[in-house]
Amino acid sequence: MSSTHDRIDAKKVIDSLNTILEFELAGVVRYTHYALMVFGHARIPIIKWMRDQASEGMAHASAAGEHVTSLGGHPSLKIGKLVESHKHDINQILTEALEHEHATLDEYYNLLKLVEGKSVWLEEYAREQVQLEEAHIAEVEKMLRKPGDLNPAG
Repeated sequence: MSSTHDRIDAKKVIDSLNTILEFELAGVVRYTHYALMVFGHARIPIIKWMRDQASEGMAHASAAGEHVTSLGGHPSLKIGKLVESHKHDINQILTEALEHEHATLDEYYNLLKLVEGKSVWLEEYAREQVQLEEAHIAEVEKMLRKPGDLNPAG
């Protein structure tokens, strides 16, 4: 009887998980930086949300790294691409965050494609992360709307 690991392309899955690890670590840095750059009347709730996102990103990075080592791989020490626009109004920050969330979501979908129907464990992990990333994107898109605007972005 073959194991789950025999049915997946472990190298491709590990590569995808390492890319996810790098994206999530970049998110930690990004959201931590953003929280430091928020000023104005709504600063306190916004920085709390951003710090929560950074903490969640760290948990996601750790989970991806645990999957890498479970598959016999070595977790990446790299951090994903960090873009600094030097524009720190909330809309610009949220737009940059949205771009990052979409890139991360794309890699979770890539992982899902690699493991779908081959490993329930990894497939469920990927699906859960896709769900969480899609929820983050929906929240950021709502934050970018003007008050009273019911029309979704797109």
